[in-house]
Amino acid sequence: MGFSGYEAPRTEQIPVALPNGTIIKVEVTQTGREDVAFDTKPFQQVTDAIEGIIIAVAGTLQRARPDKASIKFGIDVGIDAGQLTALLVKGNTKANLEISLEWQREQPK
Repeated sequence: MGFSGYEAPRTEQIPVALPNGTIIKVEVTQTGREDVAFDTKPFQQVTDAIEGIIIAVAGTLQRARPDKASIKFGIDVGIDAGQLTALLVKGNTKANLEISLEWQREQPK
């Protein structure tokens, strides 16, 4: 067996604070070479990233004006430079968060 140079990403469970103060454990993928610190991280970076993705996609859909649109994407939670980060993942992989959004334009009266 030869060395391929590929090392699978490590995952760790860390405490994360939700906006309402609830602490949950989240499995994160370590994206850098630093060790994961186990202090409580705010979830805000992940929700900000999700909101940015939604706004970008919704803007495109509003310009395209479909009668109905549905978007489904997966977010994996990673840690980079000591901060939580949202990683978009392929639809066929396991995701920590799977988000489904649907828009339906109101019909003119």
